[in-house]
Amino acid sequence: MATLFYTPDIGEAKTYTLNEEESRHCIKVLRLPEGTLVHLVDGEGGFYTARIQRADPKRCILEITGVEREFRKPAYKLHIAIAPTKNIDRFEWFLEKATEAGIDEITPLICARSERRTVRTDRLFKRITAAMKQSVRAYHPVLHEPVGFRDFMAEPPSARPYIAHCAPGTKTYLSGTVRAGERVLVLIGPEGDFTPEEVDLALRQGFTALSLGEARLRTETAGLAVCFEMGLLNRS
Repeated sequence: MATLFYTPDIGEAKTYTLNEEESRHCIKVLRLPEGTLVHLVDGEGGFYTARIQRADPKRCILEITGVEREFRKPAYKLHIAIAPTKNIDRFEWFLEKATEAGIDEITPLICARSERRTVRTDRLFKRITAAMKQSVRAYHPVLHEPVGFRDFMAEPPSARPYIAHCAPGTKTYLSGTVRAGERVLVLIGPEGDFTPEEVDLALRQGFTALSLGEARLRTETAGLAVCFEMGLLNRS
């Protein structure tokens, strides 16, 4: 597989100029000469083949030689609204692995027991982009701005909604209710879990209580478990 670059503004261009950061990486770091084939993704399913036309470390010019639309289009949609972890490295690890495993949307969810209430979305976006390129995915997950739990619940869900929590009670598994190809939204709480009031609000709003197994999982592990289970449920 040729080197991959993220080019969200490529459109229908016949030639494309990499930005200065990507140009430097291409020419100075990777030392790719003119004539080398590379690949580009636009984050919306476009997968492009291109040839280095001008090996300039500040303005590397590429000639587009081919494009494939809806490259490896996922068969389902997964949105995880998840509380950022106190240790931001763990949250960034989740974003990276969830992107590799297959996720469409991520919302940092600020809950009553959240120990981290702010995140740098620009930094998180870069981690997601790097993971998308590394795993050769043409769809860039949407990273929403952080939102409070009650504000998030004020909007009707656009997918089959679940809340994963640790309190006792009747719960279901994704495998028992989700069909292949469905849109799914899962809420994952902070280290101290959702409060009883948050769980009650979600259930009253039509969310289904979700079990991820008998073990008590870390926040980032729970999110990744959802990604893997959705992938398995949609495996053809």
